[in-house]
Parts: sequence; structure tokens; C-alpha cells
Amino acid sequence: MSTPAQHAAHLPDAALSGLWRLLPSNWLPFVQLARVDRPAGWQLLLTPCLNSVCLAGIYRLQKPDLLLLLLFTLGAIAMRGAGSTFNDLIDRKIDAQVERTRGRPLPSGRVSMLAAAFFMAAQALVGLGVLLSLNSFSIGLGLASMLPVAAYPFMKRFTHWPQAVLGLAFSWGALMGWAALTGGLAAPALWLYASCVVWTIGYDTIYALMDRPDDLKAGVGSTAVLFGDHVVLAVGLFYLAAVVFAEFALIGVGAGLLAHLGLAAFAFHLAWQIRRLDGADDATALKLFRSNGRAGFLLFAGLFAENMLFYLVR
Repeated sequence: MSTPAQHAAHLPDAALSGLWRLLPSNWLPFVQLARVDRPAGWQLLLTPCLNSVCLAGIYRLQKPDLLLLLLFTLGAIAMRGAGSTFNDLIDRKIDAQVERTRGRPLPSGRVSMLAAAFFMAAQALVGLGVLLSLNSFSIGLGLASMLPVAAYPFMKRFTHWPQAVLGLAFSWGALMGWAALTGGLAAPALWLYASCVVWTIGYDTIYALMDRPDDLKAGVGSTAVLFGDHVVLAVGLFYLAAVVFAEFALIGVGAGLLAHLGLAAFAFHLAWQIRRLDGADDATALKLFRSNGRAGFLLFAGLFAENMLFYLVR
């Protein structure tokens, strides 16, 4: 029987440690399919949701909706897993040609396509349950998110901009949080969404740097391939746009000092990444990408703290 360490060795960007090592070995390929062993992914899907809920709370001068924050956390973990499983089903042949991904459960044969499909459906049902607990506008908006989610795995075959489509999909929570609290959309939510889209393009370009040699051989596109020697400048510009658009969102709701301190911390983190990115090897690029999971929570901390002030005034 294979050990957790042997399963992890199949994937150089995975780290099955801690509680994951206590699971039966035949569960571990499904852990890797859902990417729950790599929390940066679901964190990056979650923080736009959390930030949007708090942004709407500030706009409406009301206390944080803790139930919504909890529901979005559950939904983000489930839908990240479902989306990753779908992506692996579509990309299994390309993944077999890339050093970093050929050990994934599907191309390595550790999980069958049928088992992966059932697993994807189970995770999607959890996400659907969360969605159906929201208002009708949010349900429709959530269903619309399936368009960029379904399109994303195919984009690398036709364009160097799959990261942009990923941004449209991964940032959808910036719309969902606002809609769940207000029953509609407004300019601050759209600015936050734009911020998250360009932030996603930036951090996923960093992630794509690890695959650039294999992507060139396989003939698939990415922004890391497109930008070439100018990748640091390009990521820096996307990160700058993310901060500017987020500031427009804060201005739109009349956010105060605490929210802006959170945005400042977010901006400093992005600047730190750019300084480290020049000349980065694969290991550094992976660390920088993963650090974005924490970066999103810096902004959330400021927004949540600002939102919490309404506990003091009401």
C-alpha cells in the first residue's frame, strides 16, 4: 500500500502533511483532485466573497453577516474542489505532458474518469445547496458563473489569456457577496470584481511560470508565455490595477481608516511579491503564488474590522 508521502511525491506542488497523513491512502487522490491539501486555491476563491459581503455591510451601515461569511466559506471550498476536478477531467491528456502535473490523480491513473465525475458532482451539490440558501437574484447570478468556469479549461488551447478567463470565474464571489446581502449589484461591487479579476491574472501568471517550458512544448498558451521577459512588469501592472480598482470600491461605499489600512497591507504584500519575482526559480514562484491566499485576507481584515464598528454604534 502506498503511503501519503508517496502520493505527495507524484505532485511537486502538493504537500500532504498534518491531518492529511491520517487519512486512508485510497482517499488521498480525491484530496488532491479537490486541492483541499493546497488551501491557497480555496482561499483565493473565498476572499472575494468575504470582502464583498463586508463591503456591502459597510455600504448598508449594518453589522457583519456572520452566517453569510460561513456559507460562503463552505461554498468556496466545495466549488473550488468541483472546479479543480472538472479542470483535471478536461486537461488529463495535457497534464500527462507537463512535469508538474503528470502525477495528478487522473493522468497517473490513480482515479478513474467515472470516479472523478461522481466526485465532482458530489462537491457541486454541496455548492448548489449553499447557493439555494441565498436570495433569488444571487441564485441566478451564481448559475451565470458556470459560463466562465466551464470555458476556462479550454482557453489554453486557443489563447494566451486563460488567466483572464480564470479571473472572471475566480472573482465571481466579489459579485455574489454583495448580491447576497443587498439583492442586487452596484458600482462598488463591480469595482471589487474588476480588482479581483486583474489580481487573479497577476498571481496566476506567477503560477504559470512553473509550466512555461512544458507549455511551449505542448503548444498551449498562458500569460507567462505571452509576456516572456516582461513578465515581472506585466504582473506589477496587474497588481497596481488591482489596488486602484479596490480603492474605487472603498470610496464607493464611504469606507474609513480601517478598511484603507487593510487595502494598504494588501498593496504592500503585492509589492513584496514583485520584488521577489525578478529572477525567481520555480520554488520561489510557487511560494509567491501561494502567498496570495494570505494577501486576500489582509484586505478582508480591514473590511471586517470596519464592518465590526457597527457593533459599537448600534
